[in-house]
Amino acid sequence: MTLLGWKERSKSLQEQNRKLRERNAWLEQRVRELEAQNTRLTQDLAAAKKHSGNSSKPPSSDVVNPRPKDDDDKKQGKRRIGGQKGHPKHERPAFTQEQINQHVPHRLSRCPVDSCHRIDQVQEGQRSIQQIELVDKPFRITEHTAYSIWCQDCGCYHQAPLPREVVSAGLFGPRLTSLTAYLKCRLHASYTGIGDLLRDVVGVSVSRGYVAKLLSKASRAFGEPYQELMDLLPSQIELNIDETGHKENAQRYWTWCFRAKTFIVFKIDPSRSSDVLMRILGAQFKGILGCDYFSAYRKYARQCSVLVQFCLAHLIRDVKYLCEFPDPQVKRYGKKLLKGLQDLFWTLHRKDQLDDASFQEELHSAHDQIWLAAIPPFKGPYHRLIVNMAERFYKHGEAYFQFITTPGIDPTNNTAEQAIRFVVMDRHMTQGTRSARGREICERLWTVMATCSVQKRSPFVWICEAISAYFKGKSIPSLIVDST
Repeated sequence: MTLLGWKERSKSLQEQNRKLRERNAWLEQRVRELEAQNTRLTQDLAAAKKHSGNSSKPPSSDVVNPRPKDDDDKKQGKRRIGGQKGHPKHERPAFTQEQINQHVPHRLSRCPVDSCHRIDQVQEGQRSIQQIELVDKPFRITEHTAYSIWCQDCGCYHQAPLPREVVSAGLFGPRLTSLTAYLKCRLHASYTGIGDLLRDVVGVSVSRGYVAKLLSKASRAFGEPYQELMDLLPSQIELNIDETGHKENAQRYWTWCFRAKTFIVFKIDPSRSSDVLMRILGAQFKGILGCDYFSAYRKYARQCSVLVQFCLAHLIRDVKYLCEFPDPQVKRYGKKLLKGLQDLFWTLHRKDQLDDASFQEELHSAHDQIWLAAIPPFKGPYHRLIVNMAERFYKHGEAYFQFITTPGIDPTNNTAEQAIRFVVMDRHMTQGTRSARGREICERLWTVMATCSVQKRSPFVWICEAISAYFKGKSIPSLIVDST
């Protein structure tokens, strides 16, 4: 081959190499784009499979996206409705003779087999059914008339004063006003619904405006007891807190729930930040705060040096999400961490079966197992979800185990979540509030209802006592439990 031929051959090979390099660069770029797309789609798919069992999503979201059944659900089978086997039977005790208003006897005047048979009336073998019925007119109307006199010396009329409780109450007396408040806060009734019940069942027609007026009276009656509970919050040794959304005229508010040992306080605020905690609890709070991993609690704890017990139930849901994530590395990490958490709760459930020394030993063993699973060896690289969970334990891990060193602390935030569920139901049924007065009514009525439930007392009885005392100008009964 001539020199000219070699040059042409060399140029051709160089051109082919250049095209191959360009093709290779394009393929590498395409691979990177596809890998990024695959990662994004995998994360989107995992996020779409989130439900109340593996995240902080509310259980109501499972109605739209049904939660998939896991192996444990399939093993247990579907739970039958009604009374469960082994549970004690609940029977209502019969009314006493003093409580019965009317006796209606039913007797046989002849034998049902043969009318010619001789019979004797006896007391043995009788059967009674006690029946409760509404009366036709379940209320009493009292007319208070203030008559006037003419004083010849004064040269004017003087009118007799009406009792304070009558003037303060107005059309509805204390018990009917209490019933209206009870319907609103306990049964989540709307103003229209309350008006319909009063008209159709009780037999009294009132406007929506008057229902709002009655609830405002109840709110003012509860003002002092509500403020007493608010003032007690900073001095609590243990306090569980949770928050949920609140609607008001297309504006987003937040309902904060403060769950103490003997009472519950609700506060509606436009903010979800740590400023709310700072305003209500102050910078000198010395108790232990039970809460989830929300950033506002972490910021407040960091600024004020507050001990925190993060909710282990929330942590378990986050770990279950890792166990269901498509990436094999994340799944292995999540299952190992979940095994340690399950061992911890297995020990907690066996507390009554173990002596104190054995119980503490198993607790610390489960604690160490969780830490070993949560922070993997520094060999890397790890998936972003693994890194995030490891950093959470590295920065705040001990806050999940305050209950081990502080007896009596609940490892979960279930008490606050159970209390705030009542508010969530009210939000879904009544669609929130429309004014500052409405927020104040809800805060106080919810606080009264939840606190009476914690203290095992009748909320309607307390509401009647409070409203009656308010109408008479007397001191309102307290919601604080007497320590004596």
